[in-house]
Amino acid sequence: MSLSVEVLELTGILDGIRGNELRREVSAIVANGTEILLLDMKEVKFIDSSGLGALVSAMQIVRNANGKLFVCSISDQVRMLFELTKMDRIFKTFTDQDEFNRQVLATQ
Repeated sequence: MSLSVEVLELTGILDGIRGNELRREVSAIVANGTEILLLDMKEVKFIDSSGLGALVSAMQIVRNANGKLFVCSISDQVRMLFELTKMDRIFKTFTDQDEFNRQVLATQ
């Protein structure tokens, strides 16, 4: 049995407006039966508090559908924000999509 995996590549600034878009996108992806969602954040330059809230909401949406959400390719600035807000304890992060593939998909 193969799992349904989706990669969502985020770009720019993750703020309130983009956060609402993210929630809608994640809801649609989960509604389509995706079981594992990877948020690739290599192009995200900045996240504000609304963006952090959107990430938490995305995690809740995926978990409520019995799925798993992972994050990869976060910048040093975003990593520091994750550590300061303890988000690094909530989100399983990977260096890049290759590491995600090796550690998550290869074990499924």
